[in-house]
Amino acid sequence: MFTPVLIPVLAGIAGADDYPSRPIHLIVGFPPGGGVDIVARLMAQYLSERLGQQVVVENKPGAGGNVATEFVVRSPADGYTLTYVGPVAAINPAFYKNLGFDFIRDIAPVASFIRVPLVLEVTPSLAVATVPEFIAYAKANPGKLNMASSGVGTAGHVAGELFQMMTGVKLFHVPYRGETPALSDLIAGRVQVTFNPLPASIGYLGAGKLRALAVTTATRSQIFPDIPCVSDFVPGYEASVWYGVGAPKETPAAIVDRLNGEINAALADPKIESRLAALGGMVLPGSPADFGKLIAEETVKWAKVVKFAGIEPQ
Repeated sequence: MFTPVLIPVLAGIAGADDYPSRPIHLIVGFPPGGGVDIVARLMAQYLSERLGQQVVVENKPGAGGNVATEFVVRSPADGYTLTYVGPVAAINPAFYKNLGFDFIRDIAPVASFIRVPLVLEVTPSLAVATVPEFIAYAKANPGKLNMASSGVGTAGHVAGELFQMMTGVKLFHVPYRGETPALSDLIAGRVQVTFNPLPASIGYLGAGKLRALAVTTATRSQIFPDIPCVSDFVPGYEASVWYGVGAPKETPAAIVDRLNGEINAALADPKIESRLAALGGMVLPGSPADFGKLIAEETVKWAKVVKFAGIEPQ
């Protein structure tokens, strides 16, 4: 005879045995068409083939990704509603004071996909060619260099604030509504510098419309191996964009493990790896615990930067 306490556990196991039996919804907190969305749809297509059920990408933009996260937090913990996880999951807890959820408490990490560098890049009219030259110029002209970003509290914004915190330079932050207008003004020389995710800059760098001084990851980019790392000149500096998947906290472990295994299989597929490499990224395989550790470490890191810079929502 089964005791009542075992019934939820056994129900979870039974649900995992035939999972998935219907379409899965992957909720993305940003509009379609950007680098975030491209990677999400690439992985959704692969998982659809592996799982035998369609993985549907749903875009729910708003409040820096918080609308999408809260939707998933309040969804059934059955593996059929997943959240696309990125740096805002680690930035937003310090940035927004009254969130209706606690990401680490309410979302179970499933798997990471990819790590992408940001690029410290300048308008070609700025007479600097290296990170040391840029730091010297910025210190000689405090507050006179305009730093563009795709918005307040974005990965590019906090990466720039971390650079200021570690070097002592003073840049004037100019937020835009997205990467495209920020890069357009950078090319035109209306702003002088940005820390921008590599995928959005690849074409401009290749055409010589922007000058890359360094990438922000601890290792060099595979597609631009001649560009040094910021940490070559600012020891300990690291900032990057990373993506993965999370689920409502009480999602059965068997379902989380199934999804993790399929995602890691995707990252080991040469076709998927080459597609991600073409976007300037490096695959980021690992266990759910590995992804949870990354999110926790990034949350602590960016809280310090947000506090240092006094960043507040606009």
